[in-house]
Formats: sequence, C-alpha cells, structure tokens
Amino acid sequence: MKSIWKWTLTPDSVIGMPSGSQVLTVQEQHGEPQLWALVDPTTPTKKLRRFRVYGTGFSMPDNPGEYIGTFQEHGGALVFHVFECEV
Repeated sequence: MKSIWKWTLTPDSVIGMPSGSQVLTVQEQHGEPQLWALVDPTTPTKKLRRFRVYGTGFSMPDNPGEYIGTFQEHGGALVFHVFECEV
C-alpha cells in the first residue's frame, strides 16, 4: 500500500526517498517550503534525490535539472522554483 510523505525543503536539499517515489507537489505550509511525494513505505531501498530552490530573478545554472514546481512565501512577495538535479 502506498502513502504520501512530506519533507521540508532547504535551498539545497538531499532527501532519502524510497525508490520509485513520485513527487506530487511543492507548496508552502506554515511558512516553510514542503515537498510531498507518493511513496511505497515497504520499499527497502532508499534513493538519494537532490532538490534545489531558486528565487525569481536570481542566477541559476544553465541546466538546473527537472522542474518540480513553484511556491510563494509572504503572501506572494517571494516566489521560488524547485528543480531536481543530480546528487
């Protein structure tokens, strides 16, 4: 049986997720960016996955990785974009 898990994001997060996990969304909750994923908690193998957060208007690499989602903080005053890249 699958379950939805949540992790708090930092500007450069490396998260150990069960293999095969599917990222669902990124949103702000209680003033902190969160990432939700559909996981199989019985999967014994964990895979390290890196997520980087970039603010609108800030420099970022030419190939930041796969776009995951966008979230806002402070009532939309700050907008951030999350990408998954190589560990």
